[in-house]
Amino acid sequence: MTPTAVNRRDQHQSLILKAAISSRLLLLSLILLWRAFVQPYDTSAPLNPDCLAANTAAVAPPPPPSSAAIPLPGVASAIESSVVWDSVYFVRIAECGYEYEQTYAFLPLLPACISLLSRTLFAPLVSIIGLRAVLALSGYAVNNLAFVAAAVYFYRVSIIILGDADAALRASILFCFNPASIFYSSIYTESLYSLFSLGGLYYLITGASNVAVLCFALSASARSNGVLNAGYFCFQTMHLAYDAVFVKRHACLAARVLIVGALRCVCTFLPFVAFQAYGYYNICHGRSPDKMSPWCKGKVPLLYNYIQSHYWGVGFLRYFQLKQLPNFMLASPILSLALCSILHYVRSQPEIFLSLSFRASNEEKRIAASWSSPDTLDASIVVPSKEKSSSKRQGKFSLSMVVISESAATYDMFFNITMLLENRQLRQRKQMKEEDDHVSLFPQHASLEKPGYLSAFIFPCTLHLGFMSATAFFIMHVQVATRFLSASPPLYWFACRVMISPHFSRRWGHIIWAYSIAYILLGSLLFSNFYPFT
Repeated sequence: MTPTAVNRRDQHQSLILKAAISSRLLLLSLILLWRAFVQPYDTSAPLNPDCLAANTAAVAPPPPPSSAAIPLPGVASAIESSVVWDSVYFVRIAECGYEYEQTYAFLPLLPACISLLSRTLFAPLVSIIGLRAVLALSGYAVNNLAFVAAAVYFYRVSIIILGDADAALRASILFCFNPASIFYSSIYTESLYSLFSLGGLYYLITGASNVAVLCFALSASARSNGVLNAGYFCFQTMHLAYDAVFVKRHACLAARVLIVGALRCVCTFLPFVAFQAYGYYNICHGRSPDKMSPWCKGKVPLLYNYIQSHYWGVGFLRYFQLKQLPNFMLASPILSLALCSILHYVRSQPEIFLSLSFRASNEEKRIAASWSSPDTLDASIVVPSKEKSSSKRQGKFSLSMVVISESAATYDMFFNITMLLENRQLRQRKQMKEEDDHVSLFPQHASLEKPGYLSAFIFPCTLHLGFMSATAFFIMHVQVATRFLSASPPLYWFACRVMISPHFSRRWGHIIWAYSIAYILLGSLLFSNFYPFT
């Protein structure tokens, strides 16, 4: 990467940090403003019954000697009153553990982070504002810091996949002010999920597959849909196996690829499965059949699905009721944006989509065939052309087999696109074009019209978005779609393309920004005052 490109990337990352921090300060200020001037719909937030004795000691730090001795009761009350909706569950779990069956719908990563921070950095505040206020304060700190880090990873993923620093900057700024921003600054799991999902995707496309496994596993510890990130490993494994069987004709290599890919998927699922086993042990183990909950007697006793269905009425088409029409209207903007981004990609690249990206463009195939591991290949090596001799190709394939044996999954055309940015020879070949594309920080139309946005490398991200959109529309409470889809990069890539492309009217860009701003204002007003919002 040229020094100019490095400097531009560093400048952009600095801008993203400032935008992410500014957006969080804006949201927190709006929360304080609306709380000061609007009467909460539900005033039960400060209520906090005593924990069950069996769980308290193992989870939370010891309470202060006496609640009456708290020096700042007003501050404590204000913080506790801000704990609304699902935040009540997360703070309660961090304080008391999993006391009741329905609390197992909330995965343990966020409560664990809250409990850890309240025991360490914020522990001295317990004697000043009380335990529950400290737990809430810890939740706010964890989520807002996680969002800032997620925004940086979003930019890094975008610049690699789009191949355009300016396009990545625009998409990242839009992510910083996304319509679900209120949840990223509240005690919800969106921030942690976004951080580890985007971080895992970044490490995967840069060749650090083991780190990616850890990140995806943590995302599945934050939200149940984190298990869908295993789909990236499935996509990677599918292409590596195809390459091993039909290009290299090496059965052992294909078997190795399949085994490694399966293990990585298992590791992604493991935290969620382990939590279900933990719930089964606490609720079902050692009880007589007549006292067991119905899900305990199932062939596959899955606690999460039972809770969602029994307590919240989640299920296929169960939300399709006339009285839920306002909620469908509330979710319609994000679902429409998701649908348009998917259809635009399918219509623009039907061959890639229908062939599961096996039929990429000739240029992409040529580049994909030349990849070696970023850990073992020096950036100064010239990319081999098709005219190289068969002996050199065999040498390259042998080197590739060694690389896969040491660090699996390094050939895939999607997850090794980073080499396109790092290879000096390719940079020299495209130097004139890059200089033209990066003349200004915000070029008029050129940046997102390049092959980057519509390349085969975005295909698995689009599939991921499509599956989540269908789940939100047909199965979940549809109003949750706004925050459920808010961490999907293709939404912002497509939105930025709409904003600057000559093929779209400029007013659509204004509509997208108006939608984001309106939902930020509306969400901070309604959600923070315990009114229904997504």
